[in-house]
Amino acid sequence: MRLVTFAADRGARVGLVGEDESVVALDDVVPGAPATMVEVIRQWSEISPRLADGDVRAVAGTPLDRVRLLAPIPRPARNLFCVGWNYADHFAEGKAFRGSAAPQEVPEHPALFSKNPASVVGPDAPVRHPGRHSSELDWEVELAVVIGAGGRDIDERRALEHVFGYTIANDVSVRDHQRSRHGGQWFKGKNFDTHCPLGPWIVTADDIPDPQVLAISSRINGETKQDSSTRYMVFTVPRIVAELSVGMALEPGDVILTGTPSGVGFARTPPEFLKPGDVMEMEIEGIGVLRNTVVAYS
Repeated sequence: MRLVTFAADRGARVGLVGEDESVVALDDVVPGAPATMVEVIRQWSEISPRLADGDVRAVAGTPLDRVRLLAPIPRPARNLFCVGWNYADHFAEGKAFRGSAAPQEVPEHPALFSKNPASVVGPDAPVRHPGRHSSELDWEVELAVVIGAGGRDIDERRALEHVFGYTIANDVSVRDHQRSRHGGQWFKGKNFDTHCPLGPWIVTADDIPDPQVLAISSRINGETKQDSSTRYMVFTVPRIVAELSVGMALEPGDVILTGTPSGVGFARTPPEFLKPGDVMEMEIEGIGVLRNTVVAYS
C-alpha cells in the first residue's frame, strides 16, 4: 500500500494511492482517521483492517498528476537518523577524501549521524543550491526506513517487525562543509535547508518483505550516476534498527536513511557537482521515483 501526504484546501491530508494512480484521502475511506502521517502510523493496527474491504475503490480519487505531494512525513518525529559508508563500494570511492583520523577499513559498527527534520522537502520541491557558501553540492540516493512500532534495545532478529514501511531519500550534501569544516563532523554539511527530499510516498512493509533485494539508482538530468542494489549494504536494515535502538527508544514516524552506493559526484573523475537547473531523480525498485530540481540560492 502507498501512503502519501498531500496538499489540500484545508491543509495537508494523508492519502492512499490506488492501482489506478489516483489519490484518495484516508479520512474519506476511514472516517475519523488522523490528519497526520505520524498519527496514522501510531494507529495503523486499528486503521489497516478497515482498508481491507475494497473501500478505497469505492471512493472517487484524484489523478496523481493533479495532486501536490508533500514529503510523506513533512516533519519526522525527531531527528532523521542516517548511516554513512554503508555500501562497500561507496566507502572505497571516498577513501582518498578521508583524513587520517577517519577509518580506513569498513568499521564493525555503522557510522551514525543525523539530519535536521526541518531540512525535509517533498517530491518536486526545489532544492536550494548553497550559492556563495559552496559550489560542492552532491546527491545521494538512499533507502529510507520508517519506524512503526517503537522500542528500545530491539533484537536484530525481530527488527523488521518495527518497520512500518519504506520511502526514498536524497541525502543532499555540501561536501566541503562536510569534510573539511566544523571539526570533521558531518552535521553542518548535511543540513542546509531543503537538503533532505523524501518521497514520493511510503510503501508499507507488507509490500516489501525483503528490503535487501531492491535495485537503487540515481539520475542527474537523465544520466545514470548510481546503479546498485540494497543487497550490497554492509549493514542490513535489521542491523541498523537494532544498533540505533541500543539504549535509545525509537518512536513511530522516525526515519532512518540507510546509506548510498557509489557514483556520487565528489568521487567522480573529474568531480561533478550540482548546479541550479539540474534535475535529480532517485529511484528504488518497488517504491518509485523521487524527483527534485536544484534552484539558485535565495
